[in-house]
Amino acid sequence: MWTRTGKTLQIAATYMGTVVGAGFATGQEILQFFTRFGYWGTFAIAAATVMFIWLGTKMMLIASEIRAKSYEDLNKALFGEKYGRWISHFMLLVLLGVTAVMLAGAGTIFYEHWNISYQSGLLITIAGCFFLLRKGMKAILTVNTIVVPIMLLFTVLIISHTLGSPGADKFLTLPSDHSIFAAWASPFLYTAFNLSMSQAVLVPLGAEIGDRKTIIAGSWIGGIGIGFMLLAGHIALSVHMPGIQQYAIPMGGIAKALGHSVQFIYIFIIFAEIFTTLIADIYGLTLQLEERLKWSRSLITLLILGVCYLASQIGFGVLLSTLYPMFGLISFGWLYLIIRKKAAAGHT
Repeated sequence: MWTRTGKTLQIAATYMGTVVGAGFATGQEILQFFTRFGYWGTFAIAAATVMFIWLGTKMMLIASEIRAKSYEDLNKALFGEKYGRWISHFMLLVLLGVTAVMLAGAGTIFYEHWNISYQSGLLITIAGCFFLLRKGMKAILTVNTIVVPIMLLFTVLIISHTLGSPGADKFLTLPSDHSIFAAWASPFLYTAFNLSMSQAVLVPLGAEIGDRKTIIAGSWIGGIGIGFMLLAGHIALSVHMPGIQQYAIPMGGIAKALGHSVQFIYIFIIFAEIFTTLIADIYGLTLQLEERLKWSRSLITLLILGVCYLASQIGFGVLLSTLYPMFGLISFGWLYLIIRKKAAAGHT
């Protein structure tokens, strides 16, 4: 029983750590996808939470049933040999781009907050990734079981502080000038991008765990946890609307008001969330390329890190603004196909 409980919590932590990236800690992701739509954002978060539970569970269950070695195996099972291969080619490029963005983000944190040069920050992060990824899926599970409880602690601190302040119920009454259609499209776009990215680690995780009940329980806890953190961020940001929109890092101002110790935790969380996403993406890419190239896993990991290091020289801001809109569009197409195909296939 304890072994199953431990695995369930590891699945939940890995799911949350992979999906809830640096966009949550900065607040920009929550602001753009949910809070700017006022009280409609609250309903959009509820819709996104349902999709994370439903589609995350289905993705891991199918991966377990077909014993997928990588996300390409899943895409082939869902969309057929030809289209599955093309979708996997797209995902390979997308994951490389996202990994480069994450690495650039890590370097930026070292430079802006810890007085360490950007290049040194990149190299330290690369060394940490390579060391951990030599231990495979076990390393990803371990890192997430450490990082996710800290993320949850920070979330509880933020929500506790917010509920005691005036206007704590603004998330239920906040008006918005944005179209209701845009508001209802946002949870689909948000879920599409995050799930298509997280399949790199959720597919091999589902295949490795194998036990159906454990996967379902872990996915439910993880999906609810993602929803809770999104809602906490949304409630906190709603209190400070519309002025909070002018900040590049909206949650930074809220964390600063809670004192230096919380602010330190906040900076650590941003880096930790970048790092967990980074190792998850690199792990998924490595498995994908290992199937194709038949090279050693360590060599492929080094190759991916080298390519991402070169791409990260462009800079975090430029990479983010250029690549993410394009990735969002591709991911939305992937989400549409996976919902339609799964429903037709009758998977539960």
